[in-house]
Formats: sequence, C-alpha cells, structure tokens
Amino acid sequence: MSELKEQLSPSFDVLLIPLQLEEEAAFLLYLKTAVDGDKLQNMIIKPFFEMKSMQHYASYVQSSPDILEIKSEEKIPLELTKGSVLIAVQHQFFLIDVKKVNTSTVQQTLMEPTVYGPQQALSEDILTNLNIIRHRYKEPTLKIEILELKDKTHNDIAIIYDDQTVKPAILKTIRKRLEGLDSPLIQSAGELQLYLNGKKFTLFPTLMLTERPDRICYNLDAGKVIIMIDGSPHALIAPVVFFDFMVSMEDNYHLFWITSFTLVLRYFGLITCLILPALYVAITSYNPDIFRTELALTVAGSRIGVPYPSFIEVLFMLIFMELLTEASIRLPKAISATATTVGGLILGSAATEAALTSNIMIIIVSAVAISSFVIPINEMSFSIRFCRYILLAFTTFFGTVGFILGFLGILMFLINKESFGEPYLKMYWKSRRSEKGVKSE
Repeated sequence: MSELKEQLSPSFDVLLIPLQLEEEAAFLLYLKTAVDGDKLQNMIIKPFFEMKSMQHYASYVQSSPDILEIKSEEKIPLELTKGSVLIAVQHQFFLIDVKKVNTSTVQQTLMEPTVYGPQQALSEDILTNLNIIRHRYKEPTLKIEILELKDKTHNDIAIIYDDQTVKPAILKTIRKRLEGLDSPLIQSAGELQLYLNGKKFTLFPTLMLTERPDRICYNLDAGKVIIMIDGSPHALIAPVVFFDFMVSMEDNYHLFWITSFTLVLRYFGLITCLILPALYVAITSYNPDIFRTELALTVAGSRIGVPYPSFIEVLFMLIFMELLTEASIRLPKAISATATTVGGLILGSAATEAALTSNIMIIIVSAVAISSFVIPINEMSFSIRFCRYILLAFTTFFGTVGFILGFLGILMFLINKESFGEPYLKMYWKSRRSEKGVKSE
C-alpha cells in the first residue's frame, strides 16, 4: 500500500490511514477528493471499532454490496481515482466503491420540451440514469452491458437493449465500434456520437441524441440499442432512420388527428426550410414566367432598387438570420430573447429601407427561420439548414434545372445512406413490433 501511495503522490489528497484497535489493525488507502466522507465513516471506519474481531470485520467488508473485484494490481490506482477505497485486513485486500457523486440530480428537459408527458430528463451520473430506465422499463429481457473507455477519462459506457427485440447484427456492430474507439478524450454523448457515426464528414446523423427517458423506452421496445456514457446527461439511440428525427414524444400523448396534423406541419416546415430560398432564386432569376403575371410583377416591383442579383440577396439575409440564431443560443438567457428580437426587427426594417433587400425576401427568410425550428431533434435541424445552402448553390449556378438536380441529389444521398445496416429512408409500413417478428400475447 505504501508503493501505491508513492505511485499516486505528490497529490495532496492521497491518504493512507491505519485503523488501530488494541493489537489489531487495518489500513485504508483512498483519495480524499474522490470518496464520500460520510459513507467512508459509516460503512468502513465505524464498523471496524464495533466488530468483535478482525475476522468478523473482514467478513463484513467482503459481504458489502459495493465491493469491487480486484482484477489486477495495475488496475487499483485507476479504481482509487474513481472513488474506491483499498482496505487491507489480515493480509487480505478489498476494494470498496464509496465514490462521491455530485452529478446525480435529475435535470429538466431542455432540448425536447413537451407540454404533456414526463418533464424530467436524465442526470450526469450513469447509475442514476440506469435506475431511471429500470423504473420505466420493467422487463426481464432488458440487458445492460458496461464497457470502459480506453482514453484518459476511463468513463463507463452502458449498452442497453431488449434481448427479445434487438437485432443481433446491429448489437454486434455497435460493440465492435465501441471497442475500437481510439480517442485521447471523450467526455460526452455528443462527442461519442461523432466517433460512432462511421464517417468523419457525414452530414446526416446516424445516431440520435436524446435526454428523454420516455423516448429511450419507446426505442427499446422497437428493438433499438441505447448507449450512455458516465458524465453526460444524454443518451444515444442506434440505429435511427430519417423519419425518427421528425417524431416528437408528444405525438404519443395526443389523439390520432391532432398527431397527424402536427406531423404534416413538421414535414411542411421541413420542405419550406430546405427549398424556399433556392426556389425563390430559381423563379426570380431564371424562370419568372412560372408565376402568374400579377404575382411576377409584384415580385419584380419589390426588388426595384436592389443593386445585386437575387442569390446574393438570399445569401446575405440567410447568413444574418443564422447569426441571430447563433447569438440567441450563446447569449445569457436574460438578454438573448430581447437582443435577437430587437436585432431582427432593426435589421429587417433597415435593410428594406436602404433597398438592400426586398420586402418579399424578408417574408421568405422569416418563414424559413420559423420552419427550421419545427424539427424536434436539433441535429436534423442543423443538417437541413446546411443542405439548403447546397441547394442554393446548385440553383445559383444552374437555375431551375440545378434546383431539381440538387434536390434529387440530396434525396439519392439519403436513399443510399445506412445507419448500422438499416436503410436511412426506411418507412415503417407495418408496426415496428410486427416488422421485428415479435408476437403480441
């Protein structure tokens, strides 16, 4: 134990404490900043002075539910840094988990807020998250596997799945990718998602980042695999298809027609966000005859005095809208809403008065900005926002033909994309349970 202490020194929080009672003694080695002092006192130190003999104390320690297996001597310093205490009693060594957890508070939903349904999200402690899932998904077929990252954090990763509905090939692929991770530092589920996406420069996510326990349970029932990392209040869902990103958990709590109506609104917002800026450029600059004569004259009249082509006008306004969106995220909450609202109003009115943009362009940019926020999952919203610039570039160089070819190119890219072996544009024509071959009793 002295050698282990020297190995961890010169850290100020390394303590090697002897427990002495008459002629019998035990030794404790731990890191003061990593362990819970109350648990250490009540579970380990206090019972030492209450036991009749060292044999009784050794049996007590050995029967602790928090005891850890000592796999090798080289692993002991790592376990000590995680909050374990090494106990030496009668030439026996025991490793007990008494770590101090300050991240077990369950947070409110921030990324996926809903009016109905659960309002509590996950915490940053992986054991608390697993407890939440166990309470919500009480199935004996629920399996949890724990892996340890090979980076400097040595964080635990949990692989969660329903053994009855999961596809073995998908589970094998996920295990292989996790075991093959080669990164110096991974501290969050979002960072882990980048390494598991498969390709470094992929545009559309092949895993879903979520904070909602109800979404996790619905996806477990559908045969998906959940991945959690200690220290992150989010979980990863794999595999996912494009249509999974358009579903809000609130859809499960509404009537059929209300859910259908909101889904139609989301897909309408998706199409609007993607094609409206490029469509405006295609019609005003290349094919104004598509409009009725009155509407074409109105659009042309609104652009009187604008000194540059429509694609520069669109690009100028879209970039400023992106700047406002980014500012609303980065600014403190107390001033973000006021700053971005005032900034947007001043920018819009000043740009039209200075003839830098048309009134119709202000309407289009506002509609695009609003429609981009109806997509429930942020990763897909960012991907669609990026795709509209690709579509705008094709339209700028090749006109209406470029607009059509660009849209078809994005569609073909999605058709050829896969998420852990599942087609990315897969449509569930049947219920998911019947597709998995699960018979309802």
